[in-house]
Amino acid sequence: MARLISLALLSIQLLLLSGFATGDAVHDLWAKGLSALDAQLDKSTTCTRASLQVRKDWGDLTDGEKKAYITAVQCLTSAPSKLNPANYPGAKTRFDDFVAVHINQTMSIHGTGNFLSWHRYFTWAYEQALRNECGYNGTQPYWNWARWTTDIETSPLFDGSDLSMSGNGEKIAHQGLGVPTGNGGGCVQRGPFKNPMSPAISPAPKANPRRDGFGHNPRCLRRDISNQLSSKYLTAQSIVNLITQSPGVARFQNTMQALNNVHTSGHFTIAGDPAGDFYTSPGDPAFYLHHAMIDRTWAIWQMQDLPNRMQVIAARTWNIPDKTDKRELTGGTSMIGWGNRLQKLEDPVDLDVVADKVYKISDLVSIVDGPFCYYYA
Repeated sequence: MARLISLALLSIQLLLLSGFATGDAVHDLWAKGLSALDAQLDKSTTCTRASLQVRKDWGDLTDGEKKAYITAVQCLTSAPSKLNPANYPGAKTRFDDFVAVHINQTMSIHGTGNFLSWHRYFTWAYEQALRNECGYNGTQPYWNWARWTTDIETSPLFDGSDLSMSGNGEKIAHQGLGVPTGNGGGCVQRGPFKNPMSPAISPAPKANPRRDGFGHNPRCLRRDISNQLSSKYLTAQSIVNLITQSPGVARFQNTMQALNNVHTSGHFTIAGDPAGDFYTSPGDPAFYLHHAMIDRTWAIWQMQDLPNRMQVIAARTWNIPDKTDKRELTGGTSMIGWGNRLQKLEDPVDLDVVADKVYKISDLVSIVDGPFCYYYA
């Protein structure tokens, strides 16, 4: 039997169809690693070329594909929650379930050994909910940061049209959350997500009725989109530097999560008090496009030396108080640091009601194995 089309050839075909610039440096790194991913796919026991799904840049989707995705997200915002209402009275919808799970686990999924794997599984679980619960036939699109760095408000992602993730918030006087303010700050006025999104979230201007933040708290989607961070830290060169100057997963992950790098800069480019909020950021539907790009960036980093970059967990140096002792530790299980134990590849990743199965971290390190069967155009 003739071998099915290789990932490299499929990528070339998709690139030509999308009209994307062939000189894109990030895509060049992706292309460089495709042979390794192809070899990994050959070894997979759960993913085949026939079942492989392709995630695309939002800017390369057709109008019909954008509409289908938006409709599915809107479906999640109206489908009933699966959480216990006694514990999560503010979680009314399936969309809220994802916000609540992220709130609950925030301190054990950032600055930890499972940051990358947890968010890979979380983003995939959201994609599966769109497909299995809302009739969506596509895949999770990603926000290609480098494609719009200075014109973010007019990009297809945030231009406020009916085929966007909605636009900026209403321009109001406001105080930025430790970052430069943009041209918004208030409620989103245009696009498919201008209505209240996530009643489980708790930040100002309206305090949550429960101390744990899970009380009923209906409110608008707020944003403060600006290009002040995207123009500096979401460029193609920034992404290339992150990938090529990170020989180990510790440096890659810690650099990625630093204040002036892609993870934080993406969140604060959207800003507002869902996407700029440490706990409730999944309350903005653009969160999942941002984290699909985080996942794509991790996948590209892995593909540069795939056999040695899959079954690894971030290591970091902890400075002991007397400053004379340093220990190389495989990432901890809590971002607080002291008192936690080392993360292990055998540790479970449990997404509560937003995923049907608990996986080990070691099952979540390849995009063509374990529960996953996708790659990026």
